[in-house]
Amino acid sequence: MVDKIETNYIILHGSFGSPDGNWFLWLKTELEKRGYDVIVPQMPVGVGNQTFENWSQVLKQLKINENTIFVAHSIAPVFVCKYLITNQIKAKRLVFVCGFNNYLGISPEYDAVNKPMFINNLADVNKYSRDIICYYSDNDPYVSYTAEKKFADTIANQQYVIKSGGHINAESGYTKFDEILKVL
Repeated sequence: MVDKIETNYIILHGSFGSPDGNWFLWLKTELEKRGYDVIVPQMPVGVGNQTFENWSQVLKQLKINENTIFVAHSIAPVFVCKYLITNQIKAKRLVFVCGFNNYLGISPEYDAVNKPMFINNLADVNKYSRDIICYYSDNDPYVSYTAEKKFADTIANQQYVIKSGGHINAESGYTKFDEILKVL
C-alpha cells in the first residue's frame, strides 16, 4: 500500500480546459476521500498563453518528486513527459488519458497551442517514471486512435482502450471516470 502522507497527485487539464471540467474535480474528491493531497491547477490557456514555458512555470510552484502521481488529459500528457525530461525530475506514476504527440489538424487554434508541447524524445520519459498507464478510446473525435495508440505504445507499460469513449471528457459523457480509480 502506498504511504498516503508521501504520495501526492497532480491532475492536469488539456488545451483550453480548466480544473472544473470533465472528471477532474470528481477525481480530486475521490482521491481526497482516500487521504491524498491533490492539486488541480489552472494552466494558462489560449493562443499566446498556452506554451510549454508558461505551463512549466505553474509546475515549478508545485511539489513534484518520486512520490508524485500525475493524471493528465489530452495535450497535458505530452507536456508532463517533456517537463519531466527537460527538468530531469522523477515521478512515481504517470496516468495519461487521450495523450498524443506530434499530431496536428484538430483546428488552427488547437494546433497553435499544442505544437509547443510536442517532443522528439518521448521515450526518454521512461527514465523518469517506470509506471506509465495510458487510457484512450477507439473513437476520439479530436485525436486519431492511431496517434493515441502510438503515444501509448511508445511509453506505457499498461494501456486501456475505452470502447466508444470519445475524448473521455464531459462532451463524451465523462463527468466521472470510475475506470481510472483502478490504477490509482
